[in-house]
Amino acid sequence: MKAARRRSTVQAVKRSRWFSFKQWDFWSWVTLFVYLFLLAFIVYPLFSLLFNSFFNDQGMFSLANYANFIKLKYYYSALWNSLKVSVLTTVFSILIGVPLAYITTRYNVKFKGIIQILVIMSLLSPPFIGAYSWILMLGNNGFLTRFLHDIGIPFSSIYGWKGIVFVFTLQFYPHIYLYVSGALKTIDTSLEEAAESLGRSSFHRLRTVTIPLIFPTLSAGALMVFMASFADFGTPMLLGQGFKVLPILAYEQFISEMGGNPAMASTLSVILIICSTSILFLQRYFVSRKNYTMTGMRTPKVELLGPLKKWLFTGFALLVACVSIIPQATVIVTSFIKTKGPVFQNGFSLDSYKEILFRVPKAILNTYTYSLISIVIMVGMGMLVAYVLVRRKSKLTAMLDSLIMIPYVMPGTVLGISMIIAFNKPPVVLTGTWVILVIAYVVRKLPYTIRSSTAILYQLDRSVEEASISLGVPPMKTFFKTTGRLMAPGVLSGAILSWVTTINELSSTIVLYYGATATITVTIYSEVFTANYGTGAALASILSLTTLISLIIANKLSKKGLQL
Repeated sequence: MKAARRRSTVQAVKRSRWFSFKQWDFWSWVTLFVYLFLLAFIVYPLFSLLFNSFFNDQGMFSLANYANFIKLKYYYSALWNSLKVSVLTTVFSILIGVPLAYITTRYNVKFKGIIQILVIMSLLSPPFIGAYSWILMLGNNGFLTRFLHDIGIPFSSIYGWKGIVFVFTLQFYPHIYLYVSGALKTIDTSLEEAAESLGRSSFHRLRTVTIPLIFPTLSAGALMVFMASFADFGTPMLLGQGFKVLPILAYEQFISEMGGNPAMASTLSVILIICSTSILFLQRYFVSRKNYTMTGMRTPKVELLGPLKKWLFTGFALLVACVSIIPQATVIVTSFIKTKGPVFQNGFSLDSYKEILFRVPKAILNTYTYSLISIVIMVGMGMLVAYVLVRRKSKLTAMLDSLIMIPYVMPGTVLGISMIIAFNKPPVVLTGTWVILVIAYVVRKLPYTIRSSTAILYQLDRSVEEASISLGVPPMKTFFKTTGRLMAPGVLSGAILSWVTTINELSSTIVLYYGATATITVTIYSEVFTANYGTGAALASILSLTTLISLIIANKLSKKGLQL
């Protein structure tokens, strides 16, 4: 009797589970799919990486890799080098970005639109192209180096850690500029006026009132600068000449002509992630210590300057923006100069473009094909995941949001190494295929697409969806026919920016590609190392032109919206 009752109870439980399983709606399946995707391509590779770091060359469990990192200067000095470069880059970026943002938002300087376009263009081009451009100008045989020597000014070259900091600063200070500009436009001026009425000078008011009020935004921009410079691979590789940073060391340990050491590469990658995560939590800790709430009722007005100050401030802003754009201009000009091997000749020619179309057309096709596939996946996933995060909040979606942001603190080199370790053996072998590149791009850039999607979704009133559902339209159909269409302009603007960073991706690509799947960035990197500067400049010009066109499209979409 008891056994029969127990069997009936078990069957009832199974029926109830099956019933609840059948009651899953479309968004439950989306949540499940995204969890499976993240577990497969983020969590599993990371655990594989961590697991691999605890084994020596003989496959025995050991802490020797971590002990060697602590004991051997060859390893731990790379960490100090990375921190030195990143900290200095962040400091100099703040020193340039904050004054530039303050001048362009608070005063009636001229050419604000042009300045902003030039600054954003310098941000969206890959850092290693900037490094390559400065090599052409200030390298051992650069034309500016030769000019300085001719007029008697001693200058060695741009190589070394100082050159890396210089290139990084010009590349990444726009993060500070854009973040601080947005904050300064919405700050409550009544607080500044109160300080002024107490007899505080302009500089004292800026230091004690304005900067503390925008500190959360400023620290977020500084975090972006630090993360970008800490994780970058291409610039230190081109300019380092023996100056090792952690991403380069991890790459060399993993892929070495003398036989790599994957276990040590895994250890270095784990240390990279620990450092990045620590900096992220440190920033959040400092922001959380104080309350920065403002009413935002009185936004600042643009202050009118006298003719002399107006032109001085305009000159400073234009100088910074023009210096930032020099690398792109140099690349484009040199791509049309005649070359004979590594030497530039007098006169202009299209030979470099003809050569890349003849020699590496596959790399150009690969770049746009892989990036296009990636961006389609990112847009689709971004919109669906954003809806789950915003409209169906729960502990489960909160955990999902945290998982999605893991790639934010993962350097591209680390992501590439972890995916090779995870998918280099049965049952799933992805290494050596284009699929692993697409997955890496999606994983690495998806957080940005999701953030742009959630931002626009928060602005949409639920009543539109509720009205559609009340008229008998199913929730899933309502999303695709109503909500999705309303989200499209903001989502596509963010997607275009993700597209730009994807076509310019080098750090993960350099680890994951093989001959047939090489992209433009990898080919530029190879051309520079083999001193084929003309073809490298032509390929870099294609990326710069694509970036400019994408930026114009994104600007139009964000201003006018998308006609649906």
